[in-house]
Amino acid sequence: MVRRTDLTGADGVRLAAWEFAEPAKGPGDDGTETGGGVLLLHGLMGRASHWAETSRWLSQRYRAVALDQRGHGQSDKPAAGPYTREAYVADAVAAIEQLGLAPVTLVGHSMGALTAWQVAAERPDLVRALVIADMRASALGAASQREWEQWFRDWPVPFGTLADVRRWFGEDDPWVERPNAARGAFFAEVMREAADGWRPVFAPQQMLAARSTWVHDAHWDTLAQVRCPTLVVRGLDGELGRAEAQEMVRVLPEGRYAEVPDAGHYLHYDQPEAWREALWPFLADTAP
Repeated sequence: MVRRTDLTGADGVRLAAWEFAEPAKGPGDDGTETGGGVLLLHGLMGRASHWAETSRWLSQRYRAVALDQRGHGQSDKPAAGPYTREAYVADAVAAIEQLGLAPVTLVGHSMGALTAWQVAAERPDLVRALVIADMRASALGAASQREWEQWFRDWPVPFGTLADVRRWFGEDDPWVERPNAARGAFFAEVMREAADGWRPVFAPQQMLAARSTWVHDAHWDTLAQVRCPTLVVRGLDGELGRAEAQEMVRVLPEGRYAEVPDAGHYLHYDQPEAWREALWPFLADTAP
């Protein structure tokens, strides 16, 4: 069963939140007296449905909600934005409050992880625990942004079929070091059929705008302000290196560390069972 809830984010942006529980749980159905639950935040270019499998096993114990963030999925994509860090954080806070999830466990991947730890730093009253999945605290720099601009230009859009999408992102993309079916599946889920073929559900320029608000800055200061128990998880072949991940754990007052073997950046897609095994002990300890 899937349930959609429309929320109002910062600046009146309409946000779509999704529950994939079987059956979907409503407020107060998670077995706690204080409400509470889990909010799942996808990464750049992602969507809430990327969390469907995670949400389903989480729903065995918690009320788990995945959010389509602004510019993504079925949430609004305002042409003028804003696609700032402040807007993404405000949207997440609005979702927590409107859904009655506090004290919430935030689970974020990539850009969604950065949003999650900024929420935890700014609104500790709302957050019980935090999971950071494959997101760096260091600045990536201007060169990284230029590489992304070129990468978007290299996409052979429109794609003729979804099989073409899977093959390009899983095999033919120059950024793919070795065939990765999970990566192909990840990107197939963010495509929609148009009159001339398959195109992304997001606007690349909006993604670049969202990314530009965080790639030029380091985020160690806000990470150090997080006071709740925090699990830093990295794919062994992901974008977050072991040394930086362990330094992030050291900076966090209640930091913990986990690795998902044989996984890249899209670790919850690459190795879903190992991803689950990394999270369950932490969740059982911090959000029983």
